[in-house]
Amino acid sequence: MKLSTWAKEQGISYRTAWRWFKEGRLPVEVEQMATGTILVKEKEILDNRVVIYARVSSADQKNDLNRQISRLVLFANSQKWVVVETVVEIGSALNGHRPKLKKLLSNSEVTIIIVEHKDRLVRFGIDYLESALAA
Repeated sequence: MKLSTWAKEQGISYRTAWRWFKEGRLPVEVEQMATGTILVKEKEILDNRVVIYARVSSADQKNDLNRQISRLVLFANSQKWVVVETVVEIGSALNGHRPKLKKLLSNSEVTIIIVEHKDRLVRFGIDYLESALAA
């Protein structure tokens, strides 16, 4: 697939993916064609559906969302996981007003949710949430 398509699926900008390619830091195998097109070699689809969840508390922290996603994509690729969705949300972890997280947690097809830090998911009760998800 084209690098631009891969970047979009990973939830990062094409410019970030292109920069990683130029720096030799791209976490996947690629091939540059004679025309200059960069193709990402397809990975075998795994049984696990990995979803990235990135959250900030307020709109003035939007720039941090891209940094979170970039770090999480690198981590997922280092684990050889296929990211099928990236969920981005702006909202406090202290209240229940996060509809995207509620929808994500109710999706039984998702087997792995990766977050940069536990408090991006919930502030309190992470042990209870982890137990419930493990069941």
